[in-house]
Amino acid sequence: MKPEPSRLAAADDEAAIAAAAPAPRRTRQARVAWGSRVVTIGGDAPVRVQAMTNTDTVDAIGTAIQVKELALAGSELVRITVNTPEAAQAVPHIREQLDRMGIDVPLIGDFHYNGHRLLVDHPACAQALSKYRINPGNVGKGDKRDRQFAQMIEVALRHDKPVRIGVNWGSLDQELLAALMDDNARRAEPWDAKQVMAQALVQSAVGSAEAAAALGMERDQLVISCKVSGVQDLVSVYRALARRCDYALHLGLTEAGMATKGTVASTAALALLLQEGIGDTIRVSLTPQPGESRTQEVLIALEVLQSLGLRTFNPSVTACPGCGRTTSTVFQELAQQIDGFLRAQMPLWKARYPGVEAMRVAVMGCIVNGPGESKHADIGISLPGTGEAAAAPVFIDGEKAMTLRGDTIAQDFQRIVEDYVARRYAAVATGR
Repeated sequence: MKPEPSRLAAADDEAAIAAAAPAPRRTRQARVAWGSRVVTIGGDAPVRVQAMTNTDTVDAIGTAIQVKELALAGSELVRITVNTPEAAQAVPHIREQLDRMGIDVPLIGDFHYNGHRLLVDHPACAQALSKYRINPGNVGKGDKRDRQFAQMIEVALRHDKPVRIGVNWGSLDQELLAALMDDNARRAEPWDAKQVMAQALVQSAVGSAEAAAALGMERDQLVISCKVSGVQDLVSVYRALARRCDYALHLGLTEAGMATKGTVASTAALALLLQEGIGDTIRVSLTPQPGESRTQEVLIALEVLQSLGLRTFNPSVTACPGCGRTTSTVFQELAQQIDGFLRAQMPLWKARYPGVEAMRVAVMGCIVNGPGESKHADIGISLPGTGEAAAAPVFIDGEKAMTLRGDTIAQDFQRIVEDYVARRYAAVATGR
């Protein structure tokens, strides 16, 4: 006997389902530019993906090559370390190499301790960068702090560059933290140390942004961040930031870790906050495995945004995880081949076929969920499971179009996908 849902429960369900989408963002919009390339951050702009090089910046060729790799992987902004006079001298050459290669991704200079001197002494570096990252915990102590911070802001104003006020709990302003600890000790019910730390992070970021604005920076050209390495700590700090200000926010878990740990922790933190409408640029701070490309952090960031429905970069492949009903590894191999094929074709397809990155492809492994999932995709294939006939039905736009058989199913399906893309998205491109 079928249970009858109450009208009230149905209404509640409808409201809950309708609300299942990321909340809107409510921040100012900054502009980061190089030449004719402008990357907007915040406001109604897409959530942007950022990465950072791990090369020695003094190696201008090696750094330019890695910047190019990160940009081609999908990073819309790339940060480089500027920590010595030699590194500052290399920055214009890095920019020149990138321009020669046709890579117009904006470069962000990461400054600590001596940034005021490097920016003042090396105007070509200051001009070649598109944005400066300033850590207020590392600009000096005592009387020097305000003066050296002001010097960096003055250079940003002179060259018309936006600034990120980037606070990190590993290098927090110790004088501010000590003052807040003293205040906390006088509370009737003192906070725990983590709460005071969070307060110090937020106060340092917002206070420094306000100081920059007082020196003449447009508030629209300020981005702030508060980096910590714990998921729940990051969530609580950024919720507080979002309540305190409307500056664009750069979001990321610092020192996230390696491999699975770093990927899962970053994804958990980013997804929670992005779903709440918090975060305008993101970075996955992943420690690469030995020999692993730096671009892995970019690919994970892209997948996070696409999985949340915030942006689309590549056709999504729904693939069967496999179980006792599936036949050996046939569906796994086919799913891998199709996914690789789609990624390889995307640079060409994006240029020719606008909208192709939103295509949904299903590669399923048996009759239980295979046909249904394939029908929900734009184009899908359902492979035979254990004991099923050696046939693979193909579904296009929800309808069964054909059945593939034999040893060339993967190649045949790739050709079908190519024909589908050319037919469907060429029509979009030409306005038919």
